[in-house]
Amino acid sequence: MYKYAIITLSDKGAKGQREDKSRKEIEKIITGELDYELEYYTIIPDERKILKREFEKCESNKEINLVITTGGTGFSSRDITPDVTKEFIEKEVPGMAEQMRLKSCEITPHGMLSRAVTGIKNNTLIINLPGSPKGARENLSFIKEAIPHGLGILTGKEGECGKD
Repeated sequence: MYKYAIITLSDKGAKGQREDKSRKEIEKIITGELDYELEYYTIIPDERKILKREFEKCESNKEINLVITTGGTGFSSRDITPDVTKEFIEKEVPGMAEQMRLKSCEITPHGMLSRAVTGIKNNTLIINLPGSPKGARENLSFIKEAIPHGLGILTGKEGECGKD
């Protein structure tokens, strides 16, 4: 069983002024459908240094192989999640972010405004999701089927892709 972390970025949420409803949507899919265990959860303001520190904390915990962020993927000057993610990861996984944008555009033209990033740091897969509960649920549902195999390859629990 894989363990995962959720990092919610919300200035209002970090001050206790807004409930984090996206967390519940993520847990329904990752815990409920994929049967992974939530190891760590935090809600933080949209601050570069704080997010980087949270990424470092999760990546150094060898129990956590999946980090899901929610929030901070748009155009606002405070939306820094993809930027910090790009600085932190070693490899991008563009197909997952592309799939999220492609499928989102089938629902709303605003899907093309997402700056979400997915990538790898050591044995940890990091996925950026939108901050809205609907956006988080939909985007995660678009890529959930690829997550188990990706983590299997990343952690060495599965063999190579495409073996004959």
